[in-house]
Amino acid sequence: MIAGKIVMIIGIIMFAIGLVLFYSIELGQTNPVLRLIKNVGTFVGLSGMGVALAGILLYLINKNEPPIKENFDV
Repeated sequence: MIAGKIVMIIGIIMFAIGLVLFYSIELGQTNPVLRLIKNVGTFVGLSGMGVALAGILLYLINKNEPPIKENFDV
Protein backbone atom coordinates (compact mmCIF):
# COMPACT_ATOMS: atom_id res chain seq x y z
CA MET A 1 0.00 0.00 0.00
CA ILE A 2 2.90 2.33 0.71
CA ALA A 3 4.33 1.56 -2.74
CA GLY A 4 1.26 3.04 -4.42
CA LYS A 5 1.63 6.29 -2.50
CA ILE A 6 5.34 6.54 -3.36
CA VAL A 7 4.65 5.94 -7.07
CA MET A 8 1.89 8.58 -6.99
CA ILE A 9 4.24 11.13 -5.43
CA ILE A 10 6.98 10.36 -7.98
CA GLY A 11 4.46 10.74 -10.82
CA ILE A 12 3.24 14.10 -9.53
CA ILE A 13 6.83 15.34 -9.20
CA MET A 14 7.62 14.15 -12.74
CA PHE A 15 4.53 15.94 -14.05
CA ALA A 16 5.51 19.17 -12.29
CA ILE A 17 9.07 19.00 -13.63
CA GLY A 18 7.69 18.40 -17.12
CA LEU A 19 5.46 21.47 -16.85
CA VAL A 20 8.39 23.61 -15.72
CA LEU A 21 10.62 22.38 -18.55
CA PHE A 22 7.90 22.79 -21.17
CA TYR A 23 6.65 26.25 -20.16
CA SER A 24 10.04 27.75 -19.31
CA ILE A 25 11.01 27.81 -23.00
CA GLU A 26 9.24 30.23 -25.33
CA LEU A 27 7.29 28.92 -28.29
CA GLY A 28 9.06 28.93 -31.69
CA GLN A 29 12.66 28.64 -30.52
CA THR A 30 15.14 27.76 -33.27
CA ASN A 31 18.00 26.87 -30.94
CA PRO A 32 18.24 23.05 -30.98
CA VAL A 33 19.21 22.83 -27.30
CA LEU A 34 16.16 24.83 -26.18
CA ARG A 35 13.89 22.78 -28.44
CA LEU A 36 15.36 19.61 -26.94
CA ILE A 37 14.64 20.88 -23.41
CA LYS A 38 11.05 21.66 -24.43
CA ASN A 39 10.63 18.20 -25.97
CA VAL A 40 12.12 16.53 -22.89
CA GLY A 41 9.64 18.50 -20.78
CA THR A 42 6.79 17.14 -22.88
CA PHE A 43 8.05 13.57 -22.50
CA VAL A 44 8.65 13.84 -18.76
CA GLY A 45 5.26 15.47 -18.18
CA LEU A 46 3.34 12.83 -20.10
CA SER A 47 5.35 10.05 -18.46
CA GLY A 48 4.62 11.59 -15.06
CA MET A 49 0.90 11.48 -15.78
CA GLY A 50 1.18 7.78 -16.57
CA VAL A 51 3.25 7.05 -13.48
CA ALA A 52 0.78 8.91 -11.27
CA LEU A 53 -2.11 6.93 -12.77
CA ALA A 54 -0.19 3.68 -12.18
CA GLY A 55 0.34 4.73 -8.55
CA ILE A 56 -3.36 5.39 -8.08
CA LEU A 57 -4.26 2.01 -9.54
CA LEU A 58 -1.60 0.27 -7.44
CA TYR A 59 -2.97 1.95 -4.33
CA LEU A 60 -6.53 0.92 -5.14
CA ILE A 61 -5.58 -2.67 -5.93
CA ASN A 62 -3.62 -3.14 -2.70
CA LYS A 63 -6.20 -1.47 -0.48
CA ASN A 64 -7.29 -3.71 2.39
CA GLU A 65 -10.93 -4.64 2.16
CA PRO A 66 -12.88 -5.43 5.33
CA PRO A 67 -13.92 -9.07 5.52
CA ILE A 68 -17.39 -9.88 4.28
CA LYS A 69 -19.79 -10.62 7.10
CA GLU A 70 -22.32 -13.20 6.10
CA ASN A 71 -25.49 -13.08 8.12
CA PHE A 72 -27.54 -16.25 7.85
CA ASP A 73 -30.05 -15.34 10.54
CA VAL A 74 -33.53 -15.20 9.12
